[in-house]
Amino acid sequence: MTEPIQNRFDFVLFFDVKNGNPNGDPDAGNMPRIDPETGHGIVSDVCLKRKVRNYVDLVKGQDVDGPDVAEGELGYKIYVQEGAVLNERNKKAYVHYDMKPSEKKLPKGEQDRLKVTKFMCDNFFDIRSFGAVMTTGVNCGQVRGPIQMCFAESVDPVMPMEMSITRMAVTKEEDAEKERTMGRKQYIPYGLYRVEGFVSASLAEKTGFSQEDLDLFFSALMNMFENDRSAARGLMSSRKLFVFKHESKLGNAPAHRLFEAVKVNRLIPAAQEARSFGDYAIEVGDIPEGVELIELF
Repeated sequence: MTEPIQNRFDFVLFFDVKNGNPNGDPDAGNMPRIDPETGHGIVSDVCLKRKVRNYVDLVKGQDVDGPDVAEGELGYKIYVQEGAVLNERNKKAYVHYDMKPSEKKLPKGEQDRLKVTKFMCDNFFDIRSFGAVMTTGVNCGQVRGPIQMCFAESVDPVMPMEMSITRMAVTKEEDAEKERTMGRKQYIPYGLYRVEGFVSASLAEKTGFSQEDLDLFFSALMNMFENDRSAARGLMSSRKLFVFKHESKLGNAPAHRLFEAVKVNRLIPAAQEARSFGDYAIEVGDIPEGVELIELF
C-alpha cells in the first residue's frame, strides 16, 4: 500500500521566457499579464497547474476510461482536461461501487460518502495533488489538495510588446484579391519568473498524496515546458527549483522565512535590460535548523 508523505515541503521555482507570451490575458487582447502598478509580469497558478497536468498525462498516459485502480493503489488519470465533462468523470465513482447518484447530493451514508471521494483521489492525480470541487450535478464531495501554488511574478518589470504579422493566405473566397491578411502577436523580450509553493503533509494524508506523487510533481515543474512548445510562448525554460524539506509534518520554519533566503542578484547595470538567464545570479542564505535544502536544475 502506498503511504502519504510524512514531511512538509516548500519550494521556489524559477523559469524564464524569451520572445514569447507566458500567460496571455483574454481581457486585455491576450497581452502578457502584468501588475499595472509595478510592471512585473504575472503567470497564474492555473496556467502552471495546467502544464503540470499535461506533463503527467504525457508521462503516465492513463486513459480516463481505462481500468480503475485496485484498493490501496494510486492511479494517474487527469481530471481537468480540455473538453472534459466533469460530471461524467464523477459518475465513475458511483459506477465502481454500484451506487446511484442523486442530483447534487452525496450518498446518505457516511461510509459511502467517503468511498466516492476517496475513489476520485485514488484514480486522479490532479485531484490528489491540487484538490477539486466535485459538488456539481454528480456530487463526489470537495477535496483540498496538499499542493498550493502562488502566482508567478517576474523578478524585474517586463515590457509587453505587440507586433504585426502577415498571412499570405485568406480565409474566405471573397477576400482572395487581398493577397494577404494581417494579424497581431503579443510577447515580452525576456522575463525571469519566480513562483513559490507549498506541500502540506497533513492534507496529503487526506488525499493519499505519496512520495512518488511528489517526485512526479517536481519532475513536472522542471520539464513541463520541454514537451509543450508553442511559437506564441517563445522559449520557456525551467531554470532552478529549490525544495525545502522539513523534518516534521507541520514544518520546522515559516515558509516566508525560507522564501526570503532565496535571493536574485542582477549581474548587469541597473539601467541595462536583462535578456538572458546569465544576467542574474541566484543565491540561498542560511537555512533554519530542521530544514533540508534540495536544489534541482
